[in-house]
Amino acid sequence: MDLKQHIRGVPDFPKPGILFYDISTLIAHAEAWQHAVDRLAEAVAPHKPDLLAGIESRGFLVTAPLAYRLGLGFIMLRKKGKLPGATIPYTYDLEYGTDTLEVQAGAVQPGQRVVLLDDLLATGGTMQAAIALIRKVGGTVPACACLIELSFLAGRGRLDVPCTSLLSYDS
Repeated sequence: MDLKQHIRGVPDFPKPGILFYDISTLIAHAEAWQHAVDRLAEAVAPHKPDLLAGIESRGFLVTAPLAYRLGLGFIMLRKKGKLPGATIPYTYDLEYGTDTLEVQAGAVQPGQRVVLLDDLLATGGTMQAAIALIRKVGGTVPACACLIELSFLAGRGRLDVPCTSLLSYDS
């Protein structure tokens, strides 16, 4: 199945000059969505994760059904102030400023294998920060995965773990 047929390109979103790759049309198509989750399961299972971590917010859409499919737990990595209870932060640099990801304290046990998931890999900054956050709390990250990779932004080069993407766009 050609999953690219189920991704909608939205020009000038969220700002002029940006072509946004919308996964809404993929997840709305039952057969295509099941195919995508099955392919991610095939890619992630060999890494023998104990947990899956989804990156806010579209990463949650990818991670939840995959965790269910693989019989694993699912934790959320969110922006600062979005998780209840005690959290562990990781602040990272953006092109203009900084951002912070958080995980709930105790969500990852020392030594647990955590595979990270997001909808899209662009520059790699957020995925790189998510890897660092999981390591900060004592987890190991054997791999990461995403639905879409914008290969022209070379984000994969910033990662020190294997990364699977189902679809790649060169421009």
